[in-house]
Amino acid sequence: MRVTSPGCDAHRISTSSHVFFFPQLKKRMEKCNQDVLGYVEEFRDFSKMVLSRLAGLNTAKAELKREVENLLTRLEHAQRDIEYFGSVTDSNACVEVHEGLVEQQLLEEAEEKKRLKLMLNASCDHVLAGIKSLKIVKKTGEKHGSWMKDPGKKHAKIYLLSGSVNNVVLEFSSIMAFMENNQTLKARRVPLPWPWQGTGHAIYQGFLFYHRHGSLNEIIKFNILRRNVAGQMLLPGAGRIPAYQLSPQTKIDLAVDEQGLWALHAEPEIGANIVVTKIEPVSMAVEHSWDTPCSSRDAEAAFMACNTLHVVYNSPSGGSSHIQCLYDVLGAPSAHSSPGLRLPKRQGSHSTVHYNPKEQQLFAWGDGSQILYKLHTEKKV
Repeated sequence: MRVTSPGCDAHRISTSSHVFFFPQLKKRMEKCNQDVLGYVEEFRDFSKMVLSRLAGLNTAKAELKREVENLLTRLEHAQRDIEYFGSVTDSNACVEVHEGLVEQQLLEEAEEKKRLKLMLNASCDHVLAGIKSLKIVKKTGEKHGSWMKDPGKKHAKIYLLSGSVNNVVLEFSSIMAFMENNQTLKARRVPLPWPWQGTGHAIYQGFLFYHRHGSLNEIIKFNILRRNVAGQMLLPGAGRIPAYQLSPQTKIDLAVDEQGLWALHAEPEIGANIVVTKIEPVSMAVEHSWDTPCSSRDAEAAFMACNTLHVVYNSPSGGSSHIQCLYDVLGAPSAHSSPGLRLPKRQGSHSTVHYNPKEQQLFAWGDGSQILYKLHTEKKV
């Protein structure tokens, strides 16, 4: 009996299985290689297709970009055309609106002038043409002051307000009583509730109008006969600078002419030029104001006569006073008046120059003297 080793049998079985396995593996490897080659070929075809489509997209993108740029250009042109036609339309509309505004403004100005003429009665038919004469009525010695006469028909009294700050008015029965030497004994003393400031006072229809001392722009209306305050008002814009550079004590100058009560002051916003304001004396209300071209620089005084502002100028050291600037509030030309008209007095300066429409005289205060200037007037042409 032959004994066979188990290891030898196992070896034989293993060898035969290896012989069977390798051909199958080879076939599978070949199939795998073929599959991979097929996949690679498909991928190449797919890549070619993608690249082709990308190239087409780039071309389409370029075309689309050109079309968009062309569209934007056309839109810009259209926008410019729209803006142009819009601007033409707007400019025409603006012209029409502006022309309408100008026409409306002209109508309003014409109505305002008509109203002002009615308010001012426009009855003045003369202009200042010269100074007839000068008369020194009195010399009180006080450098600053004001003296005047109520222009009413029945008023003959003379009022003296001495100094730039005071609260006592001296009342004289007539100019003859005022001219007497012992003037203070002949005068009636009228105390005021508050002192005045400056020398720009006015007496009109039995009332004293004055700038209250210590206030910016308060005007007091004082009943001289009854000795009480009859009214007060604030004058807009006034009191910040002197009405006249050469009379710094006066911030508000009140004046009377044929048309009633006025106030004169200067404002820094208009180059220190003088502003004329018409005041309704009963209600103490502003009726109208005018900015004038007349400068307060080198001015020492001013007065109203026949709706016209007359500004008196001098030199800072004192010299010959002359009327250099005229302004008619109704807009009438002042060619018939004589700018540069000189006041015939000795060299010096004026503290006040007030016009009396009844007597057509100037009541002036110059270097402590009370002076009357008789005026020469001419008819308006």
